[in-house]
Amino acid sequence: MDFGRLITAMVTPFHTDGQIDWATTEKLIDHLIVQQQSDSLVVAGTTGESPTLTETEKLELFRFVVKHVAGRCKVIAGTGSNNTAASIELTKEAEACGVDGILLVAPYYNRPSQEGLYQHFKAIAASTTLPVLLYNVEGRTAVNISVETTLRLAEIDNIVGTKDCASTDQLTQIVARAPKNFKVYSGDDSAALPALAIGGYGIISVTSHIAGAEMKEMIEAFVQGETARAAELHGMLHPLFRGMFACPHPVPNPVAIKYSLGLKGLPVGGVRLPLVAATEAEAQFLRTLLQITE
Repeated sequence: MDFGRLITAMVTPFHTDGQIDWATTEKLIDHLIVQQQSDSLVVAGTTGESPTLTETEKLELFRFVVKHVAGRCKVIAGTGSNNTAASIELTKEAEACGVDGILLVAPYYNRPSQEGLYQHFKAIAASTTLPVLLYNVEGRTAVNISVETTLRLAEIDNIVGTKDCASTDQLTQIVARAPKNFKVYSGDDSAALPALAIGGYGIISVTSHIAGAEMKEMIEAFVQGETARAAELHGMLHPLFRGMFACPHPVPNPVAIKYSLGLKGLPVGGVRLPLVAATEAEAQFLRTLLQITE
């Protein structure tokens, strides 16, 4: 299974009452596939506010997105959590919904050992025939999936890649030592091009909601050996990459990207508590930033 090089971690649109906005979800899917050229969509990942989605809502999203996508791109279900048994059950149900793959975030808060991480991911992968992507984001989970643990997991047949937000040094070691068919995706938009340069395969992105076409051009330019053009596009996009997570100071994802989608003509509603809407200072920063890129 090839999920492509540009994967968007899709936000979940909400009505003003906090319920899922299905009509806007349709519009967002079409926007991400057609205008932003996403090869795959991650549904109900952490950018989709998975911690505040119920299991019923997640399954409704999986079924809905699979149906509306209708084969135009791959659909990857976010089924990871810090509860192995619950993740196994959700993964089985997601497979029954017809998704193409699974994304498993590292267990958060309980801070398992490296052996615990290995056994957690191994058990979930064993519960499904679907291809599995790991997701390593220590800044949010308080645990790093080490190089050695990632390499052990890469030997499991249906663990096919990782979304990794670790250092370039860690990504370099994984790329150099993992099986050739194990794909390394950057989980940090601003590191997409550097990750490609050290042998990474692509990006699982937030900014691709509003700059996917430009990101796709950057990736394709690099793959085709047009490194100067890729660097030029990276430089152009870099303020946007940084701005989605620091406007004008660090803000929780997906607050900035949801507000930015509204500025771009596709309002997707707010965020669920405990997240809150962008402040006026943050909103003004984003308005100024997006004028630069329009």
